[in-house]
Amino acid sequence: MNEQDDVRGTSGTSGTSSTSSTSGTGGSIGRAPGADAVHDPRVPDWWRTSIIEMSPGVIRYRGHAIQDLIGQVSFAQMVWLMTRGELPGAEQAKLLDVALMAAVDHGPQAPSIAIARMAATCGVGLNNAMASALNVLGDVHGGAGEQCVEMLQSIAARMDAGASLEAATAAGLDEAIELRGKFVSGFGHRFHPVDPRAPRLLELVDEAAALKVVSGRFARIGRAVEAELQRRKDGRRIPMNIDGATAVIYAELGFPAPLARGLFCISRSVGILAHAWEQTQQGGRNKGPMPREYLWTYDGPPAKR
Repeated sequence: MNEQDDVRGTSGTSGTSSTSSTSGTGGSIGRAPGADAVHDPRVPDWWRTSIIEMSPGVIRYRGHAIQDLIGQVSFAQMVWLMTRGELPGAEQAKLLDVALMAAVDHGPQAPSIAIARMAATCGVGLNNAMASALNVLGDVHGGAGEQCVEMLQSIAARMDAGASLEAATAAGLDEAIELRGKFVSGFGHRFHPVDPRAPRLLELVDEAAALKVVSGRFARIGRAVEAELQRRKDGRRIPMNIDGATAVIYAELGFPAPLARGLFCISRSVGILAHAWEQTQQGGRNKGPMPREYLWTYDGPPAKR
């Protein structure tokens, strides 16, 4: 059903429309949409939420009337309100906004973007192309931010227990490698020698820390991880990437690690939409992951006679 009132009566046996304004519990002709919405005491906890309150003519998010938010609250502030239960300060929202903005796209070399474009050539429509792409944002492609936040928070916990920054970093890095293997989430990049997004994001974290918007603690931890990796690699630098820089921001802002992946999905969905729409306009049918004149490597048994 759409968000329209249902004019079918609920009393009787035929389900025909009711013209009465006093009987029945379904919507009825001549009545305002939602006029029959009730909080039935028999099912008070079918869904329980502190996110939205709604009744006829009323929509409140976390207690804030929608009409008071429209025109006053940015999208980033709304994301914070919906996930955290309160409105952030302007400078906090600015930092969240730059993290969301910086990760919107990385071209068709990223599997999620390539899949959005391939799906669009299959005639599935924008929503299905976007869903196909978002569904591959897993532990390897999409989960690095969450994993990096976990590592940064693990190092911070060791420091809270009395370890020095250097000792906590070494132990936290060892733990991350034991859990997830030699690729350290948030550091190094398969394409960029230095990810151009990360240094600028860290500059903005430093500016926010100078203004006391955030503590700067997780930026220090992130740089300590970078230094420890360089030490272990005999001087070869493995710089922080976009996942590491946004993880620093999300940790500085107090977001739980699992939300880092969700926030990345929100961010990347912008690029996914743009590419799916562009490919839809360009046309093409059944476009695969490589040009048709190129064939894959076959390593099966030889042809049988």
